[in-house]
Amino acid sequence: MSVLSQPWSDRLRFFYSFIKSPHLVGSVVPSSRYLTNAMMRKIPFESASRIVELGAGTGVFTKALAQLARPESQVLIFEQDKRLREPLQNRYPQFHVETDALELLLALDRYEWGRESVDVIVSGLPFACFPQKLRDELLGQVVGALKPGGIFVAFQYSWQMKRQFSEQFSELSMQFVPMNLPPAFVYTCRN
Repeated sequence: MSVLSQPWSDRLRFFYSFIKSPHLVGSVVPSSRYLTNAMMRKIPFESASRIVELGAGTGVFTKALAQLARPESQVLIFEQDKRLREPLQNRYPQFHVETDALELLLALDRYEWGRESVDVIVSGLPFACFPQKLRDELLGQVVGALKPGGIFVAFQYSWQMKRQFSEQFSELSMQFVPMNLPPAFVYTCRN
């Protein structure tokens, strides 16, 4: 599986968002194709009918989801930055696009998915950059949205979240992806 790199305009938009809000973006460049491939390999696309992406950025993972998800799968994308979110809405009209990941459970109710109904949540959110209260709230949304046996796949640039993820999920595995700027860890969690 290979995911093509993004256009320079997306990279510049991402860099501008980082300069404007480094505590929300977490990196100066979008995720590499190596990191994207590592994240996507964790998703059971053949059985995932409801997929959520948190912190979509310029849509590196979104593009992969559009290519790999079954046509009948429902996908819900969250991106807070308006400059990054609007192009996603235009490129992926088949997906629901929302603003605030802290309103994940409300969005599930609004789309009539119901709570504990999501098969997979993919996250590009820089948890390590967030205050502890925000981390707790976001993980509460994630745990409340996932169905029993659901999968949470997130990347981080350190092991900092390992303890908190292992407290929230019964299973946790990690994979190091050196071919990314900066190198990253993919956390795969199951409840």
